[in-house]
Amino acid sequence: MNVEELVRDSFQEQAAEQAPAGPGFADRVLTARRRRRTRTIASVAAATAAVVAIAVGVPLLDSGKKDVRPANVLNQDGIHAHPDQSPPRDLIGAGDAVLAAYYTVKLQPQTDQQAVSARTYWLLDAKTGRYEKDTRWSFVAVAPGMKTAAVLERNLPAHRVGLLDLATGEVERWIPFEQGVGGLAFSYDGSKLVATTYDENPDLRVKEKVLGKDGQEEWVWGATFGDSSRSGFLVLDLAGGGGGFWRKVEPDRNLNPRQDFAFSRDGDLVYSQVIGERDGMQQFYDLGGKVAAPANEKYLRSDVPARLSPNGKLAALGLAKEVAGNPAKGYSSIRDPRTGKEITKVRSGHLLAWVDDTHLIGWERVTSLEEEYRPQLVLVTIGSDKVVPLSGIREPTSKSADQEEWEPIFARR
Repeated sequence: MNVEELVRDSFQEQAAEQAPAGPGFADRVLTARRRRRTRTIASVAAATAAVVAIAVGVPLLDSGKKDVRPANVLNQDGIHAHPDQSPPRDLIGAGDAVLAAYYTVKLQPQTDQQAVSARTYWLLDAKTGRYEKDTRWSFVAVAPGMKTAAVLERNLPAHRVGLLDLATGEVERWIPFEQGVGGLAFSYDGSKLVATTYDENPDLRVKEKVLGKDGQEEWVWGATFGDSSRSGFLVLDLAGGGGGFWRKVEPDRNLNPRQDFAFSRDGDLVYSQVIGERDGMQQFYDLGGKVAAPANEKYLRSDVPARLSPNGKLAALGLAKEVAGNPAKGYSSIRDPRTGKEITKVRSGHLLAWVDDTHLIGWERVTSLEEEYRPQLVLVTIGSDKVVPLSGIREPTSKSADQEEWEPIFARR
């Protein structure tokens, strides 16, 4: 099937659909979906994982009542671009993809020899449509619908997760557990949350002498490559009203110090990046241990955030082979997710999120190979070379490793 046929089928499917359901539709059908599932990550929990006792109920994601998000966030049409803003101050988004938050990273010394690579977040304000700084959290994951975020407090690993109401800025519920948590991710439908557990802070940095630099000391990761303190993952069933299951994961030599888990598209499995491995540098797990990749995610890459299109028929991959040596004119590969065969190419060297089945948001390099890498967020279209700038050009914030540029967090409306 070529790209023209895929686009045609996509429009036909959209035309046949009923009017879009409200923000709470997913919550209303979660119970029915859970009855139909036969191979879920929680189905083997009793036999393969320790049950984590949670003494508090976990609220369902809000079903849309008292929705106070600004009209331009709820509007399904149009593009919200601010090519003069970097980092952005006002809402950026297109279609179903919205920049829900972004963060910067800065080194915070704790002693003469130890520091933490700490994140500072800016969250989209529900009332104003502007991004507001929130220094309370070390890690933030935004749920689909952008009404709820899961948050961790400043000191990692944390021993509780907060469910933050993005309309009020207040934590509605704290979920405590024994294992220390360093990373969070929601499932595609928002019904589950996976927490990556660590024995030590995954963002720890220490000073070490650098070979070949006359004994000069530099900040390096506290855990070297292959020496991560990651201990496992914990899955919380938000739709079920509470409860969680922790799976211990044995150390792997092909890990970065921070290597968080995320959900497969259907939420039945979790995966994480594995450095230097084949099959997209990703390893999937259920609560019984390592498993093969799902058929529709076998050819995906863990370092390309966009992954599957909304209808599941297209896969966003990295730089297309024909232009891989020239990222200044970068095109990414769009492939059949089940065969890995390239269907077409699309502008942008790094695809971040699907807007719909024919449009994506990604980073586009604006400098030549002889210049320092400087990208901007752009909207790209399958079958077209047209690029719509969404943000300003991201400028390097520091020549040292003490501070990093802003990183976007996209969520579906």
